[in-house]
Amino acid sequence: MLTTSEILKKVRQLEIKSKKLTSDLFTGEYHSAFKGRGMSFKEVREYAAGDDIRFIDWNVSARFGHPYSKLFEEERELTVMMLVDISNSSLFGTVHARKKDIITEIAAVLSFSAVNNADKVGVIFYSDVVEAYIPPKKGRQHALYIVRELLSKEPKGKGTAVSKALRFFNNSTKQKSIAFVLSDFLDANYEDALRIAAKKHDVTGIKLYDKMDMQLPDAGLLQVRDPESNKTKWVDSSDSFVRYSYEQEFFRVTQYATQIFKKAGSELLHIRTDEDYVRVLKKFFISRNR
Repeated sequence: MLTTSEILKKVRQLEIKSKKLTSDLFTGEYHSAFKGRGMSFKEVREYAAGDDIRFIDWNVSARFGHPYSKLFEEERELTVMMLVDISNSSLFGTVHARKKDIITEIAAVLSFSAVNNADKVGVIFYSDVVEAYIPPKKGRQHALYIVRELLSKEPKGKGTAVSKALRFFNNSTKQKSIAFVLSDFLDANYEDALRIAAKKHDVTGIKLYDKMDMQLPDAGLLQVRDPESNKTKWVDSSDSFVRYSYEQEFFRVTQYATQIFKKAGSELLHIRTDEDYVRVLKKFFISRNR
């Protein structure tokens, strides 16, 4: 558990790092990746050659005896929601950092990218229950508050339930939003909740994993503990079949998540704890711009 002064120091470090990344890498790219997702009605004017006939206002046209078109403008202000998994499995990490640390950094970068763009940003923290909700707001102070919470929030729940976070998001967020679901996705049965959310919102998953989530080292008899259930068991990591089964389970869970996001028409980014997440995010923003 971090002390208040440690949290404030880390908030400052994350703000500096995020701001540098935001200004160096994501200026423009963040905005153009998501701009124009929403259009708001501006006014009605006389139909002009080349206007889209789908936007003729038939009521007004009938009243005045000749065609009128509806004009729309791009909604500049976006609402960004982050669904952040703080379950105990996110505390795992063997190489560069824990999954939780990378999730915190990515969420901080997304928060500052949003507020730099004058967008609102909010967070839903979840484990196997919704742990906390920060309604979307604008401004640097709000982003700093989010980062403080990212660093200090401890889960009360034991497991992971992505579906509960998605359902809460669906019920609490009325306007169309850009949503990022950050998790290791060691979970199942969130297909329906994701499909419903993706119909209304622009949803992207960010799956964090550690090298050792995928491969067991050949290190003899190991005592392993499940961070969510607290159960321990002995595993013979020298047994090649045990290592193979472990790897296959990782691929099964990963494939499940990938397929469910694809079915919902959403993207799922995969980021390993020792990888450069900035490169992955940048590539994602650029691909969206195309």
